Amino acid sequence: MDKEYLLKKWLDNNLSEAEAEAFNALDDAKLYNEIAEEAQRFSGHHHAKVPAFEALESQLQNKKASSINWMNIASRFAAVFVIGLTLFLFLNRDNTNTIATDLAQKETITLPDNSRVELNELSQLTYSPSNWENERTLNLKGEAFFDVEKGKQFDVNTEFGKVTVLGTEFNVFTKDSIFKVTCYEGLVQVSYNDAVTKVPSGSEFILKSGTAKKSNIAIAEPYWLKNMSVFKDASVQAVLLELESQYNITITDSITANTLRFTGAFEHDNLNNALKAITQPLGLTYEIINNKEVVIHNAKD
Repeated sequence: MDKEYLLKKWLDNNLSEAEAEAFNALDDAKLYNEIAEEAQRFSGHHHAKVPAFEALESQLQNKKASSINWMNIASRFAAVFVIGLTLFLFLNRDNTNTIATDLAQKETITLPDNSRVELNELSQLTYSPSNWENERTLNLKGEAFFDVEKGKQFDVNTEFGKVTVLGTEFNVFTKDSIFKVTCYEGLVQVSYNDAVTKVPSGSEFILKSGTAKKSNIAIAEPYWLKNMSVFKDASVQAVLLELESQYNITITDSITANTLRFTGAFEHDNLNNALKAITQPLGLTYEIINNKEVVIHNAKD
């Protein structure tokens, strides 16, 4: 049936059963009914007169144009969003995060799986957050303490070897040609020079000058996390170098006994206390010239 004929009959509410069926089959039948309902709501009663055929056609065209316009805008926004998201993922697919610390600076890093890393001074950590779910791997220079959430294999790559765990607490030290892995909880695996060794909780692995050894420990976490430097039978020169590093100072000494050895610790937040802890057991005295210079002398022979 002719569309215009059906519309006029519908406006006059004079459709036969067959004509009503044909009208409802029109593509725009739903829109015509919506316009009629809007006219009735606007007039406030159900007997309001719907617009004339010409006015109805005009409203229909406006409604369709508006619908098409908004669909075009929405489509364009959707296209821009998809392109932008794709570009972002493409540009960031191989991105890595690098965290580095300066002298006397420490940093706490929370990894994508909520594993925690405490990065010690003068250290660097690199990992890829975009691929972390598939591969929990990072690179370390310096020293860091790891509290690893259980999950897939967790690898720490260093210049001396690789440390592999599933979920544990451990410390890795890689400085001055020394590779040291200390396990505080669980079990870690250390790979170095084509060799593999297991380091269980409460033990420590040390690779120094090509020689590897394991020993037991009695501490629950690294001393540096508590702002302390700890030594066992260390040369006094090594202790003073560590003191210079922690406090960013220059130390001048007149120590004549080069064989002095130190076992003990000093704190990182009080220079006076640190100097006392080092000098008193060795029979030394000290003088703080200013905040950047210290003189140590009068060693016992």
